[in-house]
Amino acid sequence: MSTYIAPLQDMRFVLDALAGLPEVAALPGYEEVTPDVVGAILQEAARFAAEVLAPLNTVGDRHGSRLEGGRVVTPPGFRDAYRRFVDAGWNGLDADPRFGGQGLPQLVAKPVHEMWKSANLAFSLCPMLTAAAVKAIQAHGSQAQQEAFLPKLVSGEWTGTMNLTEPQAGSDLSAVRTRALPQGDHYRIRGTKIFITWGEHDLAENIVHMVLARLPDAPEGVKGISLFIVPKFLVNRDGTLGPRNDVQAVSLEHKMGIHASPTAVMAYGENEGAVGYLVGEPHRGLEYMFTMMNNARLAVGLEGVAIAERATQQAVAYAKERVQGRPAGRTSEARMPIIHHPDVRRMLMSMKAQVEAMRALAYFASGLLDRAERHPDPTTRRQAQALVDLLTPVVKGWCTEQSVEVASTGIQVHGGMGYIEETGACQFLRDARITPIYEGTTGIQANDLVGRKLVRDGGATAMAFIQRMRADATALAGLGDGELTSVAQGLAQGLDCLEEASRWLLRVHPERPAAAAAGSVPYLKLFGWVAGGWLLAKAAMAAGQRLQDPQADEAWYRTKRVTARFYAEHCLPQTQALGQAITRGADSVLALDTSAF
Repeated sequence: MSTYIAPLQDMRFVLDALAGLPEVAALPGYEEVTPDVVGAILQEAARFAAEVLAPLNTVGDRHGSRLEGGRVVTPPGFRDAYRRFVDAGWNGLDADPRFGGQGLPQLVAKPVHEMWKSANLAFSLCPMLTAAAVKAIQAHGSQAQQEAFLPKLVSGEWTGTMNLTEPQAGSDLSAVRTRALPQGDHYRIRGTKIFITWGEHDLAENIVHMVLARLPDAPEGVKGISLFIVPKFLVNRDGTLGPRNDVQAVSLEHKMGIHASPTAVMAYGENEGAVGYLVGEPHRGLEYMFTMMNNARLAVGLEGVAIAERATQQAVAYAKERVQGRPAGRTSEARMPIIHHPDVRRMLMSMKAQVEAMRALAYFASGLLDRAERHPDPTTRRQAQALVDLLTPVVKGWCTEQSVEVASTGIQVHGGMGYIEETGACQFLRDARITPIYEGTTGIQANDLVGRKLVRDGGATAMAFIQRMRADATALAGLGDGELTSVAQGLAQGLDCLEEASRWLLRVHPERPAAAAAGSVPYLKLFGWVAGGWLLAKAAMAAGQRLQDPQADEAWYRTKRVTARFYAEHCLPQTQALGQAITRGADSVLALDTSAF
């Protein structure tokens, strides 16, 4: 079973060469974000991930969290690890300094978060959801709510959750039935929520639940949903904890993976009614919750990157030490490690190329968030926000779908040993499988990409991004770099497919929305493959430039260029098949009567 080593060299390269960290660091308020500061943060995070979190990954998987007498007991070592996590200040890395955060760019925080997720995905879900709660309260809560809850949430002394789903209301939140009855300066919440990640645990002294519920006069549908803060323990005026609120975990789900993360069924108001505090205005809860969900969707996309990285590290380590047979073309009598076999190399190159493309896309989107929030020019802020809105479902959907593929390939590299739990390869696939479902399935992300993000501005943002990518493809072709000819050609062909599919969807969607929806998942995947290919092409160009430095790590930068070639030659050809599925395949998706299934 492999250990985890953070890929610091690739992380720094992506930050600087692809995601625009130098430009982000120049934004107002980020003056102290120097290369030395970033390097120190990443080095220390890598140490914490490897030494504290990674050793607990298998422990958490085997022990799981347990519900005992209404209390959730987390696996051995988790409480101490969380205490050390909070004491070291990791929870508030990119949070507002007004509430105790360190105020770092989201782009700097992303590789740190990737390390937590690679080292121990189940553990990382707790601070991820806390960060989402912080975003929602800071964006929409009253000053009193911010003062009461944010300092403890930012520090990690308290944790946060999202409470959307109910037994009858999964993706369709218009069916939410949880009720909120006014009582003085608060509300009494009654209802049941399911699939609540870290809804109950023993890591922190209080848990702040963000709960969707309906007021008595609420209209039907999503326009009648409000958002409430419902703490596990009520908070006194002086900030100390008061009595236990009427909220409890009544059961934990038995899941395929992420066993250490307690996924709870939460009961609100079994007795006197849980005390809740309205966030913002009535009936705007779903709008407010999307502040959490959009943040969480990018975070889940990063989970895909992280699990794929961990699965790749383990597969590479196994392939280097597992001795089996003689590779094709070798006449030596000596048997060799399987990494010398061409098909194993193909699988490892596929894993490596996909992970690097996924990381580049996730970091690129994070850099856009910082620009959207901090850039002094309002036009630049607006353009950055429009592009990150477009890319959010791609990051979430494509990176998580590919994480499942990469983790599955990792098992294949192991052969029969990969199917045995003791090697650890299975856990990565089991853990990865939730990511295309979390925070909206891939189908929901794809419908959002096509039905909202693509068509809302007539395709202007998507077409501008395609032209931006095409300009880089043209520049690459103009370099006359023979080693990268296939990269320029593959990217250009992928861009042709993406543009054709985008124009087809824009043309068809107004009159035949079901036909557009039938091609939405292939479109999301097409978008991801092309955007990833664009960033790897840029990486190859940047690597070529850095090779001009005599002090450069020549082997590492040449590897970057080969990886871009592999992606162009083995991954980008998929774009042609996806493009045809989008523009020619809708009728066969919709042709049969439901009775034929």
